[in-house]
Amino acid sequence: MKRMWVLAAFLAAPLAGAVTVRDDAGNAITLDKPAARVISMSPHVTELLFAAGGGSHIVGAVSYSDYPEAAKSIPRIGSNREVDLERIISMKPDLVVAWMHNASERQIEMVRKLGVPVFLSDPQTLEGIPLNVARLGQLMGTEAVANVVAAELRKQLASLRARYAARPVVRTFYQVWDKPLYTLSGKHIITDALRLCGGENIFDKLPVTAPVVSVEGVLQADPEAIFGTAEKNYGGVNLWKPYATLTATRNDNLFTVEGDLLNRAGPRMIAGTAVMCEKLELARQHRTR
Repeated sequence: MKRMWVLAAFLAAPLAGAVTVRDDAGNAITLDKPAARVISMSPHVTELLFAAGGGSHIVGAVSYSDYPEAAKSIPRIGSNREVDLERIISMKPDLVVAWMHNASERQIEMVRKLGVPVFLSDPQTLEGIPLNVARLGQLMGTEAVANVVAAELRKQLASLRARYAARPVVRTFYQVWDKPLYTLSGKHIITDALRLCGGENIFDKLPVTAPVVSVEGVLQADPEAIFGTAEKNYGGVNLWKPYATLTATRNDNLFTVEGDLLNRAGPRMIAGTAVMCEKLELARQHRTR
């Protein structure tokens, strides 16, 4: 991954002529010339823009845009939930890249009405990550970087699929937060990552993308493995240690994935998926103890 960030520093020369791409909502985004002033309205978007070779194009970003290191020095325009519209206007962007489920959706629409193109980024599958990188590279005229990075990410995904395609299924609970107890349904990219590893999301069928579930519901489903993340997760998977009859606890399959590797739908999520796959392989081995 570090090699990709180094590569992204060598930006491609702007390309002449208009370009049109579709965002993750299916909207056609057309620019008369490559975007030189870009605003990121989500931390995962910031990572995608850097991976696409456009780090120097970002003039504003939301809080928690902290990767790679250079992202920390980008001027802030607000948070995921609310942005400073006047500050955005003053930055004179020629492209805004936003998360589809951003709570400041009304403000995004106001940006559109001002004539600023908005690309909505919400990868639903792991394949959507390199696709976003490539499309953002088109919009910024940095294809020479973006296409190489996208190809490398696709190569990593293909390698993981080949390695884990025939592995026995492991029923899994993914814990986003413990107070209240949040998880992710089949609509979220995490479920796609689990499937690639041979995991099965026990709450795959719930209609809400990020539902609140009960401890009793998890105990009844009796997952073989439980994943938590270090960020925004107070007690983490330690919550399940007192439940000795739970299969995941009994087999010592309470796993934590550190950092933001699985929290953001950016390039690092593929590395996070590789970690998840390794831990699910441990869970399979623990069946035979």
